[in-house]
Amino acid sequence: MAASIGLRSDFDGAGLRRLAKATKDAAQSRRFLALAEIYDGGRRTDAARIGGVGLQTVRDWVLRFNARGPAGLIDGKALGNRPKLNAEHLKALAQIVESGPIPAIHGVVRWRLKDLAQ
Repeated sequence: MAASIGLRSDFDGAGLRRLAKATKDAAQSRRFLALAEIYDGGRRTDAARIGGVGLQTVRDWVLRFNARGPAGLIDGKALGNRPKLNAEHLKALAQIVESGPIPAIHGVVRWRLKDLAQ
C-alpha cells in the first residue's frame, strides 16, 4: 500500500478546530474537523467518518488544502454551460431589440421571446 499524502506543516489540529468554529460555511467546517483528526494522529478512516465521506474524498481535501490552504476547502462555483451567443451575437441581438420590429418584414408589432428566437 502506498504512503499517505502528508499535510502542510504550517497548521495543526487545534488551529483547524479554531478555523472550523469561526467559519460560517458548514461544509468547510466539516472538512477542517476531518483534517484536524489527521493532524492529531488519527487514521484517515476516522477522518472520513468525521467528514461523512469516503477515503478518496479525504485525499482530495488533503490535496486541495495543501495547495491552497483553508480557502481550498471552500466549494467553488461550477463553471456551467458555455453561452450560446458570443459578444458579437449579443451586440447584434441588442441592436435588433432596440430598433424594434418592422411589421412588414417581421410580421409582428412588438418583440416576443418566441419572435426573437426565430
